[in-house]
Amino acid sequence: MVDLDKSILPLRAGGGFHVITLVKSAVISALAGFCLVSSAQDHELTTDVVVIGGGISGLSSAMSVLDHGGKVVVLEKLPGLGGAGNYFEGAFAADSDYKRRNGLKEPTADQVYKDVVRFYNYRINAVVLRTLINESGPAMDWIETKGYKFQLNKRGKKDRHMAPDGFGAGFIKLFYRDIEKKGGTILLETPAQKLIQNDKGEVIGVEAKNYKGEKVVVKAKAVILATGGFPGNQEMLKKYVPDIGKEGMARIMLRGPGIEGRTGDGINMAKAIGADLAGMDTIAGNSPYLEYEPVIFQFNGPQWLKESRAALSQPFLWVNKFGQRFYNEGNGRYWNDNHNAMTANGGVMFSIFDENMKNKLIKDGPLTDFNQIVIRGEPMTALNEGLERGIKAGYAFKADTIEELAQKIGVPIQNLVETVKDINAAADAGEDKMLGRPKEFLFKFSDHGPYYAMRGLRAFFQTLGGIRMNSKMQAMDKKGNVIPGLYAVGMDMGGLYDTSYDIKYPGFTSGFGMTGGLIAGRDAMRLVNESKN
Repeated sequence: MVDLDKSILPLRAGGGFHVITLVKSAVISALAGFCLVSSAQDHELTTDVVVIGGGISGLSSAMSVLDHGGKVVVLEKLPGLGGAGNYFEGAFAADSDYKRRNGLKEPTADQVYKDVVRFYNYRINAVVLRTLINESGPAMDWIETKGYKFQLNKRGKKDRHMAPDGFGAGFIKLFYRDIEKKGGTILLETPAQKLIQNDKGEVIGVEAKNYKGEKVVVKAKAVILATGGFPGNQEMLKKYVPDIGKEGMARIMLRGPGIEGRTGDGINMAKAIGADLAGMDTIAGNSPYLEYEPVIFQFNGPQWLKESRAALSQPFLWVNKFGQRFYNEGNGRYWNDNHNAMTANGGVMFSIFDENMKNKLIKDGPLTDFNQIVIRGEPMTALNEGLERGIKAGYAFKADTIEELAQKIGVPIQNLVETVKDINAAADAGEDKMLGRPKEFLFKFSDHGPYYAMRGLRAFFQTLGGIRMNSKMQAMDKKGNVIPGLYAVGMDMGGLYDTSYDIKYPGFTSGFGMTGGLIAGRDAMRLVNESKN
């Protein structure tokens, strides 16, 4: 194993956590010290399993291969590890030792499965989904045996296995250390180009290219695809996701990492050799967000920006582009529901509040949490700065009257005036008969300004479609046959979701990424061992 330890550079990101980056020299060192060089421009390696993608699911797969006695090579197209996996907050798991130690017996795997198949209207691969739910607890137990420490979320709930330091970058660093310790090889800035098959149709390796443009061929008994789906590929999004390019729809933003490498590489390579695809029209909507990019900075950036995003989703008054209510504002923390409601209303919303409502946020904190980033009880002391910056940037607005505010945000004046009158009447009555906002969230607008508005757009953090696979994470062709030697994990897996992401059980994508990695690595080594007998 090439020594990459000295080339780890912990970079301080906007939210104060570490993102792992490895320098180009690591690629050069690995190739020079490990491969057989067939020519001045070509390199060839032989291993048991090659993993394409160095994110959370790819590194989990590599760890699983090593733990089951194999040799592994990881190919990563970017100069650093982790990708979007650096940013997740926590991972889903059912029936884990961690939950049992903390006294949380429910929901069980049975309860989760029953809830989820109903949420997805049974339009999913039920066997694979059940397998991932069942194995999620053992997967977290496996990770704990390596000394990884989960933590509770800020409000003390035990519903998720929260990442060390609050974000997934801690996991990525620990996974890398484990792979390095056990002799795995990681090649950075080495994007895979195509899968290699023998005359029997078995996948026996991958052809890649390093940052110098040199060909790198990795021969293996199995290939695990873990390239993260296709949120960064505009052509694929327009082709597969109907809500992205629909006429009259406001644009959608990607709440992705600073450097986006998820461009459908694994899916397209698998499709090129006959793999079937499933669920390609589904994305994980995460809305609303301010029109400020990169969107991830609203998640982990300066305090004024995080508080501005938290203000956007507070239960005061949400209107669509016609100046009318369209959603129960009390559910603003349910970002997938917000996304769907916004999609049905042209993809844009305006959050409206007055000076008294603003001051309540500054003094007492948000009424509803923004993830685990801005939570109830924490005063929003940077909100005034955020509004000032937003007004200059053009996504926040301030006016002395409701009529003037309507003009500034571009909605019909009379509609907004009537909408404010209606919500004031609901506040007086203590009941929102129209959309059911809870009584404790019914606030009456002042007769005098100033009034504020913030424009929110849809965002998404992940595509949810990919390669059809079985419960061993083996890729399938269009006839339902296994493609020997090919596996799909993480967001390259298809058929697990329908319509949207189920927020009732947060952490599915990260939890299933790690769980799928454990399963795929284990079964790939079964294949390797059978080939030796």
